[in-house]
Amino acid sequence: MKYSRITKEQFEELHPEFVTFLATQAIDKAEWDKIKIEKPEVAEQELDIFSDLIWEGVLTRTQYLEHFSKNHIFLFECFDTYIKSIVLKSLVPETDFLKKEGLQWLSDNMFTENIDMKIGKKEFSEDRNTSIFELIKQGSFLSDGQLYQQINSIIES
Repeated sequence: MKYSRITKEQFEELHPEFVTFLATQAIDKAEWDKIKIEKPEVAEQELDIFSDLIWEGVLTRTQYLEHFSKNHIFLFECFDTYIKSIVLKSLVPETDFLKKEGLQWLSDNMFTENIDMKIGKKEFSEDRNTSIFELIKQGSFLSDGQLYQQINSIIES
C-alpha cells in the first residue's frame, strides 16, 4: 500500500465509486460478499488498492495545503516538480492560531514586527504525491488556497 487506507466513513461516502471499482474487476455484490467471507486477505487487498487509487486522484489534484499550529501557519502551493511555502510565525507567545482570536490577531499584525514571515521553494525529492501525502500525515490539510493567495499577492505587490 502506497498511502493509507481510507476510513470506514470515507468508504461509505465513496460506495458508488467502490462498486464501480469492483465492477471493473468483474466483481459483483454476490462475489464481493463471498470474497469477504472466504478470502478476507483478498478483500483487504482490494480495499487497499481502492484506497491508493482514491488518494492518488486526490493528491494529483491538490494545489494548496495549510497547516496551523499554536504559533505557526504553514501555507503551501503545490506545482508539478516543486512546492512553494509561506511560513508565518508569531513572535508573541500568547498568540494561538488555532483559535478565532489568533487569526484576527494575525490579520491585525500581519506586516508588523510581531510576525516572522519566511517564503520558500523546494523541489520534490521524491514522487510529488508521496511528498504531499507526507505533509498531510504531518497535519496539513487540503485548502482552497485563499489565504495563500491573499498573502502571496501582498508580498508580490
